[in-house]
Order: sequence, then structure tokens, then C-alpha cells
Amino acid sequence: MKCPFCGYLDSRVLESRPTDDVAAIRRRRECPRCGRRFTTYERVEETPLLVIKKDGSREMFSRQKILAGMLKACEKRSIPLEALEDAAYQVERALRETGRGEVSSKEVGELVMEKLRKIDDVAYVRFASVYREFRDLGGFRDELERILAEREGRAKRGL
Repeated sequence: MKCPFCGYLDSRVLESRPTDDVAAIRRRRECPRCGRRFTTYERVEETPLLVIKKDGSREMFSRQKILAGMLKACEKRSIPLEALEDAAYQVERALRETGRGEVSSKEVGELVMEKLRKIDDVAYVRFASVYREFRDLGGFRDELERILAEREGRAKRGL
């Protein structure tokens, strides 16, 4: 590793440890020429993940955009931010694990709805109403009836 102070092309690793989120390795280094110390971070380079939107355009996947949509759906609900951050992370992981460089916005939306449904039914319906573009109360009613029927089925099975 090149020293940022004197430009020498080598350095000695003094200490290595994972970062708090375990997404990188923090390395404390020392330059053998000038003796100064510096820190580097080593991360796995992830390939870009593109989202193909309904109109055919493409944009870079953004976990922040997913989180913002979930936060909007959970407005005035007592849902911990950590639960939503974790759900957004799980959505991204699931999409990256497909191994494809491009995913459809439909796949993203379905994964987000799946996560929200496990967190909060009201947030799920709010998100679904925008995502599925409910045009009238019939769309809401159908979705609510589906949720209630599923809940009733779980209750009968003792879950």
C-alpha cells in the first residue's frame, strides 16, 4: 500500500480488525520509510445493481430509496428504524444473491412488500396501495380481505 505522506510503495500492517458493521476490514499501517501511520479500509467490491423501471429505463439500485419508501409507509407507526434498516438490507441482499446485474422494479417492490407485511400490516397496505396503484376503494378492500383471510387461516392452524 502506497504511503499517503511520502509516496513510498510499501507499508507494514500493524493491526487489522473488522468495522462495526463487518462490511470492511480496517487496517492500521506504518510506512517503513517515513515512519508515519495511516488507516486503510478493505471492502468487497460489489458489482453495480441496476433496476429496470416500468418504462424500461434503468437506474442504480439504492437501499436509501427503499428505506425512504418504507419510512413513508410507516409514518406515524411505532416501528423501530432498525427493523426497517434491516429489512432494506435484506431486500438488497436478496437481489444481489440472484447474481444478476439487473432486476425489475417489480421484483424490488414485491420483496419490500414481503418484508413490510411481516413488520406491520398497515405499513404493508400503505406501500401496496402506491406500488400496486390502487385506483379505488375496491383495491384496498381486496387487499384487506386477503390479509384478514390469511390471518384467520393462521389462527385456525394455531400459528
